Amino acid sequence: MNYKESAQAIYDAVGTEKNIVSLIHCMTRLRFKLRDESSVDDAAVKQIPGVVGVNHQSGQYQVIIGNDVANYYNELAKLGNFTDDNDDAEPEKTGEKVNWFSRFASFISSCMSPLIPALIGGGMIKVILILLPLLGWLSTKGQTYAILSIFGDAPFYFLPIMLAYTAAQYFKVTPMLAVTIGAIMIHPNFTAMVTAGKSVSFMGLPVTLANYSSSVIPILIMVWLMKYIEKGVEKVCPTSLKSILKPLLVIFISGTLALVVVGPLGTYAGDLLSAIILFIQGKASWLAMPLMAAFMPLIVMTGMHWAFSPIFLAASIAHPDSLILPAMLAANVAQGAASLAVMFKAKNKNTKQIAGAASISALLAGVTEPALYGVTLKYKKPLYAAMIAGGVTGLFMGIVNLKSFAFAVPSLISIPQFINKAASANFINALIVLVVSFVITFVLTWLFGIDEEPEPVAATAAPVAETPDDNVASGSQTTTKIYSPMAGEVINLDSVADATFAQKMLGDGVAIIPQDGKIYAPFAGTVMTVFPTKHAIGLKSDSGVELLIHCGLDTVNLKGAPFTQHVQTDQRVAQGELLMEADLEQIKQAGYDTTTPLVVTNTKDFVAVEATDKTVVTKDDVALYVI
Repeated sequence: MNYKESAQAIYDAVGTEKNIVSLIHCMTRLRFKLRDESSVDDAAVKQIPGVVGVNHQSGQYQVIIGNDVANYYNELAKLGNFTDDNDDAEPEKTGEKVNWFSRFASFISSCMSPLIPALIGGGMIKVILILLPLLGWLSTKGQTYAILSIFGDAPFYFLPIMLAYTAAQYFKVTPMLAVTIGAIMIHPNFTAMVTAGKSVSFMGLPVTLANYSSSVIPILIMVWLMKYIEKGVEKVCPTSLKSILKPLLVIFISGTLALVVVGPLGTYAGDLLSAIILFIQGKASWLAMPLMAAFMPLIVMTGMHWAFSPIFLAASIAHPDSLILPAMLAANVAQGAASLAVMFKAKNKNTKQIAGAASISALLAGVTEPALYGVTLKYKKPLYAAMIAGGVTGLFMGIVNLKSFAFAVPSLISIPQFINKAASANFINALIVLVVSFVITFVLTWLFGIDEEPEPVAATAAPVAETPDDNVASGSQTTTKIYSPMAGEVINLDSVADATFAQKMLGDGVAIIPQDGKIYAPFAGTVMTVFPTKHAIGLKSDSGVELLIHCGLDTVNLKGAPFTQHVQTDQRVAQGELLMEADLEQIKQAGYDTTTPLVVTNTKDFVAVEATDKTVVTKDDVALYVI
């Protein structure tokens, strides 16, 4: 392998020193921070000899190399004066030319993705709560219905708290302090003040009465600010009092800003949006509807749709709504259709599952958060398709003056809300909107496609019977047993929350969610490398299997703090010998995932890599069979 030539090609492809802010590397990847990631041709980078793939993650442009990454890094270091990665580099400081919507969407997606299972679960419970009463199997007045409603509402109501945690991981803020600020914003006593409607002040500062449950943007802005608040407090606090003063000051300053400054900004923005849309509706109603239907996904994302609550809640009292609920009909169906198209279009099994569940939630219950955050915003093109469909159908709704005569979140099941005896054509128009929005979105999503890395297809082999020997000859094939290096739960590699491992760019394998931090040798062999930050170790078995054990995800950023190394490079090890110890609690408190991928990096040299059928293993259990 000519490292110098490949390094030069990578250097040129990412835009040379003019576009490179910093470069570091981990066990398998070159991690660039670039001024403009969009200027790099991913396809061209992937064609460079030695490059396995690329990944956009955590504000980095990651070039996947594999075990040889240090050689490429050394050659790249000769080409430019790269500084250490600086998380605080802002666009205005580095001169970045940024596609702001793309970065914003990626940021939202990064924070929302871990929440998708909870949102899908809550959304599906809401679907059940609609279906069971219709079938006569559940009374809406019973306690069972009331408690199930709590199950369905909880993921959405406490969204700011969950987002505080994921955003804290993104911005490297102390997770529990961020969660505390999210809790302050939806504390029952504060919510009661909002409901009472009387003016509230805090140390003479006016507090805007706003309901932040189910909101997204206020807490994300707040956690971003906490990144700088924590650093400022860190500088001014005496070392001897830091453990007491730091959490006190961070909570006090952040809580004050959340209720007095940041939260109200979202409320005022929503009020302004509401006033603009209502003004347009009053002057040109045919124009207000397509604007509302097209931009409804973005309005929902910011939480600003609650600014229109006085309008659509009136539909349940006296006056039909000819703006918000009809627009939500087109938008909700479009989100469901886009997700359904992604389900059929995607190659990754996990993407198919998420998109399928999100589609059901949006179409049947009108709960679009799983579709928006888990599918359309993530891949962007489906979102554009949904917005186009919303605009087209919105124009039709504005012309025919479609109205909702009851308050319900628009969906396939709640479509009767558009029925009125005095306006028989209204229901027909609603059905037209439903069908047209679905068809346009599905077709456009299919045509636009999604930017998804194809899931590698591994060779298959018959299951291997376990025998006492670690290397079992069968005909012309030899099977190597790879024992689990730790006790824990076994999951498929494609379930790992890191595209490099999930898409098997480095090779096939499994992942372990560890129960303790002890890492043992999975076979007899040699230690190929122990990364300087100790978060990853490469081994080679006597039969030639090269295995990467990567303790946690993105734990390279911890710079070795939670890890204790017990072996050295080139050392011989026996199966079951202690290699490393990791402080799992320290890793979790720092906001990182402890999931540990086990990857056969020379997968292509074998017929197949087969995972165990066990769901829980110890160091005495086989995790992989390499044939």
